[in-house]
Amino acid sequence: MAIDSNDYDAVIVGGSLAGCTAATLLARAGARVALVEKQPDPKAFKRMCSHFIQASAVPTLERLGWLEPIEAAGGIHTRVQAWTRWGWIKPPPPGNVCVNLRRELLDPLLKEMTAQEPGVDLMLGRTATRVLREDGAVRGVVVRNAAGEETELRAPLTVGADGRDSQIAELAGLPDKQTPHGRFAYGGYFEGPPTAIAPDASFWMLDPQWAAAFPTDSDLTFYAVMGTKDRLPEFKADPVGALVRFISNVPEAPPIAESKLVGSVLGKIDMTNRKRGPVAPGLALIGDAALAVDPLFGIGCGWALQSGEWLADSVAPALRGEASLEKGLDRYKRLHARGLGGHAFLINDYATGRRLNPMERLIFSAAVRDEKCASVFEEFGTREIRPQQFMPRMLPRALAVNARRALAR
Repeated sequence: MAIDSNDYDAVIVGGSLAGCTAATLLARAGARVALVEKQPDPKAFKRMCSHFIQASAVPTLERLGWLEPIEAAGGIHTRVQAWTRWGWIKPPPPGNVCVNLRRELLDPLLKEMTAQEPGVDLMLGRTATRVLREDGAVRGVVVRNAAGEETELRAPLTVGADGRDSQIAELAGLPDKQTPHGRFAYGGYFEGPPTAIAPDASFWMLDPQWAAAFPTDSDLTFYAVMGTKDRLPEFKADPVGALVRFISNVPEAPPIAESKLVGSVLGKIDMTNRKRGPVAPGLALIGDAALAVDPLFGIGCGWALQSGEWLADSVAPALRGEASLEKGLDRYKRLHARGLGGHAFLINDYATGRRLNPMERLIFSAAVRDEKCASVFEEFGTREIRPQQFMPRMLPRALAVNARRALAR
């Protein structure tokens, strides 16, 4: 069977947040981009997601020109308050805001805007079947449509933006480092009275269980539970009832019992942490394809946007013929490690389902008792600062705050 062939500057497999970000920015930098998405329906969306976009990624949305359309679609600005056994962590104003919009609205919106970018060819309903290689480097992919017809998409750069189970990473034979995850997740959208602190999101750090309420568009709230595996049987037996009972029993519980489920409760049991690459000759991974860690901390959407931006900025000069692609990929690798490596290390450690350790108890309790500690905690929790910046700013003050409290008592 004859195979058609098309040449591009970059082929991106995966048309979700990371893929749309990279495709848009590369096209604006002058590249011709093929954006391949396996779902044929332009309104398809990721279903199991809290849709929480961290404050660290909001500048990316602003740069792309996506923030205003997201707001027009009903997206809300939100901050975070966290319950701990010492009380609520309530960062003082002004703080930096995160963004909430259901993926049912967000994903089609971003695909539509990306498809309108000059230089982007959005190819829906295409599945990557193999990678093309030349001189040891990936030089594109072969994609197949629903009719079984195959097309070669050749490019000096191939990008895997196809999620934690990345087919591109597997086809390219990239090593996959996995670490276990000790919790499961169940969540659903409810219509009813708002939470006490809406539009801010609420977290309950129940040590080691976790629950959350995310107010979002259309006056809905996404309620979620991430519990340790010993609690899984009750959720498997009765997902809706178990979710409502769990949320109803948290301290200062939100009004889930007075709310009505919209749609269904979805669950995810296997959330193994995965880390790949994120680069190889002619190939880069972004979003969950590069790094998929515990969603308890709400980092998936933000890291997808940020890694797509880092990649585009790193390789755009090479695709214009102004630098070597190898150097561009190496720059992206360093940016990725610097921006996300420390966070991922700490997140993976907590993902086992363990209880809070002494340092975490020190930090959480100080953040409850002191506004400056709460502000630094918020900056770190919304990924605006790295662990290397967080620890020197937080630990001395946390020690002083708790020492003063101990002496006063």
